[in-house]
Formats: sequence, C-alpha cells, structure tokens
Amino acid sequence: MLHLITRIKTLAAAAATETTALREHLHAHPELSFQEFNTVAYVTKQLQELGLQTQPIANTGVVALIEGRNPSTRTVALRADMDALPITEQNEVAYKSTTPGVMHACGHDVHTSSLLGTARILTQLRNEFEGTVKLMFQPGEELLPGGASLMIKEGVLENPKPASVLGQHVFPRLPAGKIGIRAGRYMASTDELYLTVRGKGGHGAMPEQNIDPVLVAAHIIVAAQQIVSRRANPKLPSVLSFGKIIAQGATNVIPNEVYMEGTFRTLNEEWRNEAHEHLRRLCQGLAESMGASCELEIRRGYPYLENEPALTGRVEQAAVEYLGRENVVELDQWMAAEDFAYFSQATSACFYRLGTAAADGSSRFTSSVHTPTFDIDTKALETGPGLMAWLTLRELAEQQA
Repeated sequence: MLHLITRIKTLAAAAATETTALREHLHAHPELSFQEFNTVAYVTKQLQELGLQTQPIANTGVVALIEGRNPSTRTVALRADMDALPITEQNEVAYKSTTPGVMHACGHDVHTSSLLGTARILTQLRNEFEGTVKLMFQPGEELLPGGASLMIKEGVLENPKPASVLGQHVFPRLPAGKIGIRAGRYMASTDELYLTVRGKGGHGAMPEQNIDPVLVAAHIIVAAQQIVSRRANPKLPSVLSFGKIIAQGATNVIPNEVYMEGTFRTLNEEWRNEAHEHLRRLCQGLAESMGASCELEIRRGYPYLENEPALTGRVEQAAVEYLGRENVVELDQWMAAEDFAYFSQATSACFYRLGTAAADGSSRFTSSVHTPTFDIDTKALETGPGLMAWLTLRELAEQQA
C-alpha cells in the first residue's frame, strides 16, 4: 500500500505543471452553464490524447472509461463540473478570464483539470487495479435543472453501473494539502421563490383609498419566518431568505404590486414538501386578509446532498492514509446546494472539499467562491488529482473484497 501511495504521489507531482496549465487554460476561457461547447471540446481532446474513448452526454458533457484488469468486475465513477459564473474577474493574473462578464469563480476549472490529472495517473496504473473508472465531466452545475440530473436521465449511471460516485469541490477555508469531509447529510436542498403581491396603488397621502402591496409584502416577509422558527423541527436546519424586493413606487406613490425573490433550503425532503405548502397558505392567506392577492411560484431545485456513511468512512480512512490524519478535517453541515446531490440520491456517493487557500498559512487565496477575486494555491492541483486516484483504487479494492 505504501509503495502505491508513493507511486501515485510521484505521478501527481510529475503531472502538476501540466495540470496547472490545463486549469489556467480553462480559467482563461470560461463558459456559462449549458454553453460549455469549447470547454467540452478541450476536455474531450485531452481525454483522447490519453488514449481514452469518449462519449458525449447532456449536450455539453462527456464521459470516458479507464479500464483496468477484468473491467467488468466493478466500477467507480468520478465527477467534475465544467461551467463558470456570470461574474467579472478582478484578479490580475496571466490566466485572467478573457470572456467579458464570465469567470470560473466557483473552481470548476480546478475540478475539471484535477479530474484530467487523475485520469492521467490512472491510465498509467491500469495494471494496478481491477475494474473500471468512469470519468464524468458535467455541464451546468450552476443552473437549474442541473447537469447532473440530465446526465442521470441520459443513463450516466448505467452501462457500466458504478457502485459509488466520488466528487470534490474547492474550499478556500482550508489550505491546499488538506481536505474536508462529512458523513451523512451535508448540503441543503435549494428552492427558488418568486412572489408577486398585487394591491391597488395610489397617492401615499391617501392610504385609505389604496391596498398597499408594500405593507402586505412586509407582513409576508416577517410572518414567513415563523415557518422556520415555529413549524420546522428545531433539530432540522432550514433557511428561508428573501434577497430581492422590487416596489416601483416613489416617496409619495404606493405601487400596484411588489415583486420578491427568495430561497428555501433544508436537509429533509419530507419537511421540504411540507414547508412549501405552509408557505403557499401563509402568503395567500395573509394577502387576502389584507385585501390583496398574491402569486407564489416555487421552482424546485436540487435535493439535499447525502454522503453515504459507509463509503464516506472508507474515503476518510483512505484520505488519512494518503494525506495524514492532520490533513483530513471533519466539516459541519453547509446550507449551500450542489447538484452532485442528484448522484447522492441515486446511488452511494461521497462529496468532499479540497483545500485551496495558501499552503503556507498566509491569507492568500481566501476569497470565497462566487466572488470576483477567487483564486487558488496551485499546490491543490497536485493534491487533488493524486488523492482522487488513490481514493479510486482503494474503493475498487474495497468492492473486490
């Protein structure tokens, strides 16, 4: 085992310069969700240069297989997302985005280049493992309905059927060289809320002649919080937030309607459905009681993400073997969402976090994801590919046992 770890680390170190070059190319040429045409062409070319056959999926996704000895015995799937965000980059680096208003601000360039690095390592170790590794390069993680759901509908989890799926995501709260992991429920479901409150506008000095939708909307915003504070089990995390409110009135003008957008998130699908009904009744009832009307649209987003406990325990142990106990950190639950959750709902899956802050402990590379200054310590591009290669071999060996 130690010999194989040493060999993987040697291969990861040897490929680090190439992996970094791949990441910088991707970073400089970002594409939005479901528009990753050049990205998938680039990734496909890299896979084919490794001697792998590729198969398009979900329009701008691609799948490839690495077959070891006795390839039909077992399969492990590895996932990387490829899309970027509508953000204007503020980093002044040689690989700065060349696409106006688009940036890899969530690290998907890291995920993609890292998985290409893992593919490079595993193709050199074909004789060291039995089974098949399925590489899944996914479009559209940032946009509903999520590329993972489309890939699953098109059969990515069949022919061959993976016994487990692994994914990683950048994490600027940890230095490069470390990872974070959590078994069980880890990330939240996410639903988008679109609410229009309609009343009767008029002069602000004559409120008795109007039905004020601003006041109604304010009551709904405040009252809706009781769904979280009084309806939800206090042991079950729930978040209800409104982040956009538009009332096109003036200092002395009450508008006819107010438009709002928000989000609801939780870690339980049954409670998620109940909360939707509570919110619909609350909005409708409050609006009607104040003489107004409302329309609520709930766009159902990604489910909650569950890291299968037995698989996650094996991943954690393998990560300790590769990185050392001090470099494997237990994470708290996180109310952000990820469409990797679809894989976790469909099969045994584990999603862990790859440290990307400065390895020397300085404050560099600590900008959060989804910000215009996000960047990484390139040491992560040595840790990420090597670790995932090791986790894959350990999981294939576990399935054999």
